[in-house]
Amino acid sequence: MSEASRIPDHHRDAHITRTRIILAGTVCLITVLIVLSQMVRLQIVDHQHYATLSHENRIKVTPIPPTRGLIYDRNGHVLAENRPSYQLTLIPERVPDLEKTLEQISQIVHVSDAQKERFKTQLQRSRRFEEVPLRSQLDDEEVAKLAVHRHRFPGMEVNARLVRHYPNPNHSSHAVGHVGHITREDLRRIDQSTYRGTHHIGKSGIELAFEDTLRGEVGFERVETNALGRVIRSIERTPPKPGNDLILTIDSKLQEVAERAIGDERGAVVAIEPQSGEILALASQPSYDPNKFVEGMTHQRFRELERTGWQPLYNRASRGTYSPASTIKPFVGLAALEHGVIEKDTEVNCDGEFFLEGRDRPYRCWRETGHGDINFGQALAESCNVFFYDTSFKLGIDRMSKFLEQFGFGAQTTSDIPGERRGVLPSRDWKRGAIGQGWFHGETVITGIGLGYFNATPLQLATATAILGNRGELITPRLVRGVADGANNDQNSAIELGQATETTPTQRIDIDDPSHWEETIEGMRLAIQHYRGTARLINENLNYDFAGKTGTAQITERDVDDDEERPEHLRNHALFIGLAPADDPQIAIAVVIEHGGSGGAAAAPVARAVVDYWMLQDKTYLQQLEQGRIDASEVEDEEDSELEIAP
Repeated sequence: MSEASRIPDHHRDAHITRTRIILAGTVCLITVLIVLSQMVRLQIVDHQHYATLSHENRIKVTPIPPTRGLIYDRNGHVLAENRPSYQLTLIPERVPDLEKTLEQISQIVHVSDAQKERFKTQLQRSRRFEEVPLRSQLDDEEVAKLAVHRHRFPGMEVNARLVRHYPNPNHSSHAVGHVGHITREDLRRIDQSTYRGTHHIGKSGIELAFEDTLRGEVGFERVETNALGRVIRSIERTPPKPGNDLILTIDSKLQEVAERAIGDERGAVVAIEPQSGEILALASQPSYDPNKFVEGMTHQRFRELERTGWQPLYNRASRGTYSPASTIKPFVGLAALEHGVIEKDTEVNCDGEFFLEGRDRPYRCWRETGHGDINFGQALAESCNVFFYDTSFKLGIDRMSKFLEQFGFGAQTTSDIPGERRGVLPSRDWKRGAIGQGWFHGETVITGIGLGYFNATPLQLATATAILGNRGELITPRLVRGVADGANNDQNSAIELGQATETTPTQRIDIDDPSHWEETIEGMRLAIQHYRGTARLINENLNYDFAGKTGTAQITERDVDDDEERPEHLRNHALFIGLAPADDPQIAIAVVIEHGGSGGAAAAPVARAVVDYWMLQDKTYLQQLEQGRIDASEVEDEEDSELEIAP
């Protein structure tokens, strides 16, 4: 039967139609139910979540970093400032593929592996939709390149920011310190909410010690953004509070003289105003450029700096510990005067050697033929070891250590300088606790000339010298003279606002006979002014009353007569302490030149150059020193073996 002649089956057709309608209705119903369920989830169940996302896509709260406080010297010269710099940032939530974006940006402007690693570290502490810095200190050409390609990178911004800058690289670096990027270690110890929008933190020196003062308080701004994350308008703004400015006690010109006087040697100079305790100069050489730490130093470069034998990052002024050698003799002699062990006219016969009773081991004087009969003042002037061997043995370690402790030996002197070392002031208790051994008489003898276990920092030596110049009035050395309102950018006004801390000494070293101070300082005068004084080299054309004491700390055994014949790392350290003017000191100074040889030849001229400038504003001696016109040959012949330890 043909298709045309087939009899229609209306019942079957109706069944098929109904089935199709039911299936279509079921599908539509299911679809509607799915849509309705999704609407319920979006509008009711997850409403808050998506409302928040929508709000964050449109309204963003951006932290505004505060301006870091400036640092001035005592005369208003800027030591640390902030200057504009372009910074490349990314908002990770707006970047579709972060790794790919980083790679593409690196093809436009240079982004080092260290900068990428630092960016990823910053991601860990950033909040949602917060800008994270990738590169800073972009130049104009780099900014132009990024502007051309900006449309390719959603979430990328180039902003102008203030960046820390040190206008005089290698100058006062150890005193001022530096800032650096916030590291994982920093994140563990800081309150991260106070550093929102801030990516640098004080790492050393004053920048570290006064971080809370300099940092300021973060501000916030609510802004409306478009779909690409670009800011359309500002809705609300809470301005940041700038950090406070600091006025240091340092005189930058004197600091420069001290650094130039040290020259290419390794060493330190600390100069203090005795009446106030203000540190006028704190120089450590070699120095470094703190600006290199602002952008970020690679691990390789940092390791290279640390590994070099010159150790430019090491603050020798407050962390370097050295045997004080003969610079301790004025203090030991003063202790002996106070305890009645000697009087100013007491004489000791020096034949070049000293023996403990019952011992055949000699403790030698630097002058092998001896000094003959010599009193206290002459012994200081000529640095006679035998006189102080005998005196310290009679004084004893207990009385010696207790008396020297009053001058700050063996203790931190200030809270302004982070990482200051305590040094070692030997005593019976110290040795028993540190080494687990008893004390020997021979150790008392060499302690009396500043050797053995005894070591001190240049800062401690300068502090002790200042107290000596004060005739016993105690001081606390300090680097910060005052704090100023950071909202005022005028240097002079800032200095006027600086509030100096209390400087009046509250304690003093009381001795029974005040004339002992004068007798000790007179011996130090003779060290410079007497024709046989160990510091007589610096007496030529001296126009003020200068009192001082040289020291030469032996590094190794006395196996070579001429210190110059030794390898440099085995040569003696050269030291000097001094006061000027001696009657009413305006400056106390301590100088250490590592492996410099003789204190009278290497350290004393450095002190003379610094004190000349402070007292007379005269750089003549400094220029002669830099030009090699100071003839120290005579002093070297005499003092190059002020080797103050028995072989």
